[in-house]
This record gives sequence, structure tokens and C-alpha cells, in this order.
Amino acid sequence: MTDSTSTPSDEAAQNAALQKAVIVGLQPNQGRHVLDEAVRFAQLLRVPLVVVHVDVTRFVTYEDPDGYVHSAPIDINFDAGAAEFEAVQEAAAKVLDLTDVTWTARQLVGDPALAIKQLANKLDAQLIVVGTRKRGFGESVREFFTGSVAARLAHRQHRSVLVVPQGEPVPDSQKEIWPESAE
Repeated sequence: MTDSTSTPSDEAAQNAALQKAVIVGLQPNQGRHVLDEAVRFAQLLRVPLVVVHVDVTRFVTYEDPDGYVHSAPIDINFDAGAAEFEAVQEAAAKVLDLTDVTWTARQLVGDPALAIKQLANKLDAQLIVVGTRKRGFGESVREFFTGSVAARLAHRQHRSVLVVPQGEPVPDSQKEIWPESAE
């Protein structure tokens, strides 16, 4: 089951049905391993799964008292976030429609760690699942300025955060996790 929240009353009803869910943060073209781990924990805990994509090209303008979030684009090209969310939904559906897990997809906006934390609070989530970043110069610069989403989640809220490795692990002999080389 998928949906994208469109009205405040719909969101409130959906949130009530998603209490204690597992939340998984996904990006387009992300390895399937992160979603597989989230599915495994949702099945073990017998709870719904909420697949989230955070559109960092939009920011929160204000939030209604009932929790409905209004946002505005940072950039005039706001179609990019919608396309990324659609790609995440399609990839999740290919995996999740073959399981017995009740699931939904949500697009959040703004800072990924804060947006996921806020949703986790609304749903009283049992677990947050995120993947590590792919190694590369661009990712190391982004992490320098924004910090690790996983680390920020682990330090700014009380829920357990499962960090799923992506790609090949860094060898013990390599001193730097993100080498200073061009991608």
C-alpha cells in the first residue's frame, strides 16, 4: 500500500494507523539492502513500515496545529524532489508488494535528520533505519557541512537508529573513510 499525504485530516488518520511503525529513509538508486533490513524489522516487530524520502530542495514554511506541514521550494526547479519521491516509491513498491508488510510512503521536506525525527515523534516509531553514505569527495563535502544524518538522529532523539552499510566496506588499512579524490 502506498500513499502520499495530501490533506491534514488524511494525515492525522494515517498517523493513527501507523503508530509504532518502523521508518526507513531512502534515496533514489539506493541499494536494496537498506529497505530489506527495514522490512525485516517491520516483520519482526509486526508493525507497519513507513518509507520516507526527504526533499532537501524544499523547506518548511509553517506547520498547522494538527501537524500538517506547509513548504516552499528553495530553488525554482521543484520538480526534482517530486521525481525523486516517485523513484523511491516505485523502487519500494517492487520490493514491498511482494511482502506481507503494511506500508506507506511519505515525502518530507527540509533537513533530513530533523524531518525524520519529527515524523518519528508523530508516529511514536519503534525504529529508524537509514543507510550509510556512498564514499566519494562530493559526499564528504556534504557530510562536512550537514553532518551525518545517522549520527544526528542518534544524538537528537531517543529511538534506536539502525545504520545499514552500503557498498564495499572501507579496508582497515585505509586511514580516511572518504578519500580526497574527485568522484
